[in-house]
Amino acid sequence: MSEVRARKKLRKDPPKKIPEVANKRQKDQVANAGVASSFSSTLFWVPIVLAALIYGYLNPAIIIGFLDEWIGFSEHYDAGPVANQPNLAHLQAEISRRDAVVTAFKHSWHAYERDAMGDDEYHPLSQKGSNLTEAGGIGYMVVDVIDTLQLMGLQEEYSRARNWVANELSFDRDDNFSTFETTIRVLGGLLSAYHLSGEDSLYLEKATGLANRMLPAFDTLSGLPLPVINLAERKGLQTTDFPGLTSVAEVATLQLEFRYLSHLTGNDEYWHAVEKVMQVVKAARLPHGLASVFLQIDEGQYYTSAIRLGSRGDSFYEYLLKQYLQTNSSEKVYRNMYDDAMEAVHTYLIQQSMGNKMTYTSELIPEDGANGELSWRLTPKQDHLVCFFGGSLMLGATRTGAVAQPVSVPPRQEELTATGWRDWKTGLELVKTCMNTHDTATGLAPEIVYFRVPSDGMDGYAMAPADWYIKGAAPGVFPPYDARYMLRPETVESLFIAYRLTGDQLYRDHGWRIFQAIEKHCRVESGGYATIINVDESPARQEDKMETFFLSETLKYLFLLFESSDVIPLDKYVLNTEAHPLPIFNPTIRTGFT
Repeated sequence: MSEVRARKKLRKDPPKKIPEVANKRQKDQVANAGVASSFSSTLFWVPIVLAALIYGYLNPAIIIGFLDEWIGFSEHYDAGPVANQPNLAHLQAEISRRDAVVTAFKHSWHAYERDAMGDDEYHPLSQKGSNLTEAGGIGYMVVDVIDTLQLMGLQEEYSRARNWVANELSFDRDDNFSTFETTIRVLGGLLSAYHLSGEDSLYLEKATGLANRMLPAFDTLSGLPLPVINLAERKGLQTTDFPGLTSVAEVATLQLEFRYLSHLTGNDEYWHAVEKVMQVVKAARLPHGLASVFLQIDEGQYYTSAIRLGSRGDSFYEYLLKQYLQTNSSEKVYRNMYDDAMEAVHTYLIQQSMGNKMTYTSELIPEDGANGELSWRLTPKQDHLVCFFGGSLMLGATRTGAVAQPVSVPPRQEELTATGWRDWKTGLELVKTCMNTHDTATGLAPEIVYFRVPSDGMDGYAMAPADWYIKGAAPGVFPPYDARYMLRPETVESLFIAYRLTGDQLYRDHGWRIFQAIEKHCRVESGGYATIINVDESPARQEDKMETFFLSETLKYLFLLFESSDVIPLDKYVLNTEAHPLPIFNPTIRTGFT
């Protein structure tokens, strides 16, 4: 509820004085009239009350909105009440909202098909496409989005996309591509399409061909893959920006895809390549249990660098949990690594803001002291990318933190261990914080926010924010990078998971408000949706870029948020970091390290 909302005052009528009755007969007449009046009133009000109760049961969001407006009911509740809701075995679809998301998807996809079919990227303002390299595209957009077409039941569009994959898609491109992005978007997209199509061999053949071209990236002294791959030459390369280094997210976010491909093909080479990476990362563990964002490729050791749950670090933590879940909770080493990391995150990174005590994740920045000693500076900075983490913690709490399986929806405190309950509550609070960062002029969250700390020197400003702000944003200057909204999915990803685990309508309602904000500020009339450069400016200025993850992740998660819970159930699937659903399976390969 907004801080500036005025409170409603109750109006009190003066009490009516009942006249005295002169004698018993008059008293009896009054009493009899009262009984008759009471009976008539009962007959009048009973059906109205029953109708209101039925309406409230069928339309809880309207009742919540009424309470919010008239008596100050706040949807930003503490974690406790969620655990007291009834167990919800099946969550039904909200058809009108779900279908509105499908309409938005078609508005984007049809424009891309019209202007840029087959190109890696789409620019909606100029109505043209582009490729990642001069050598040509590798199906970034088509392959990244094809499983969304399948899930939404867009058969005609899907058939055209499949024909393009069959007849036009080629990986024989003599140029350099990101090992990480190619894996999560293209390999992951092909494998998901294979499963959702009922095992159409086209997708498995393409996936196998791509993976074979990428395997040479793992040929290093440590086994950590090189961050760049020339697909035509089948040769791994280093980056020019950070020679000798790779990020922990890049090397530890390949496992779901290569392991599932190994399971499908029986080729252990894919499995062992990515498992070796996890063995190296585990052996390199730092004393505090957190991961610096950079690793030295040949040495297989961490390079002193920032520690964060945002860019270059985020999906490392995500995949620790998901590797454990992917193989039906059979590989305890990944559970142990996940539990160890979550303990460290709670010890060092979880913080609360000054004003309303919002929970957020900070960053640790390494600094050299006067005598050359290493110290770490805590920075209250949180990327939008981090907003995946609230839902991830909640999912982990119900899987690694459960006393037994399955747990209720929502889980009761006694169904979780102490650690599980800690993670559940932190996850709830992080989701709440990420929803709060949408409290902008557009209703969309910025790329990066900073949280208030006592030493920030902002208390002297008359308009100082209570909890968070966009650094560098000021009237009359071009907005900083931090202020943009790039159509990112992380908040709605957590809303989807939170809704599936709680059944709480709050999360669907927040997702709907985000979708409406995207419709209002990012929609391009000729087709597609665009990045906006300042979330605190309305009407918003648009930038000529529509990322593939908008169709692959953002709209997919919104679709699943409003779809019934038997579509991609969380006990049957893991979604890779690009939202490609992959089925949970029982492995035939024994984990090669402990």
